[in-house]
Amino acid sequence: MRCPFCNATETKVIDSRLANEGSQVRRRRECLECSERFTTYETAELKLPRVVKRDGRREAFDEHKLRSGIERSLEKRPVRTEDIDAAVSRIKHKLLSSEREVSSSRLGEWVMEELRNLDQIAYIRFASVYLSFDDMDAFRETIERLERDLSPEARKHQISFLDTE
Repeated sequence: MRCPFCNATETKVIDSRLANEGSQVRRRRECLECSERFTTYETAELKLPRVVKRDGRREAFDEHKLRSGIERSLEKRPVRTEDIDAAVSRIKHKLLSSEREVSSSRLGEWVMEELRNLDQIAYIRFASVYLSFDDMDAFRETIERLERDLSPEARKHQISFLDTE
């Protein structure tokens, strides 16, 4: 591992621990040349399935696209980065246990499921784009279904749409 500060090739591991629900190893390193310390993350390289788009195109799964879509929906919402990481991890786990290809619509359903549990507003934001809402009735129906179907456990972690006090 090269030192990001002086580009030396000799570093030593000071500390290792599991991160991201055990799917990564976090290593604290020290450069033997300049004595600077830095952190690296080690992840298993896995063959994720290809994503089949609505128009039939196939492309490699892109974790960055998945994460940025989730983060865009959660923009300015009180959701911890660790919770976002865990959601992305669960989706990747589903991908790993699926076939060699997965449809983009199935992937979108998994994202909506995760967002429903993280934050109601983010769920509605994502759904409005993903489901291509055409009018206010589509919004209203989705909000009513969300309020009706939200589990009591998930409901405890949500900020309500309107302040009822």
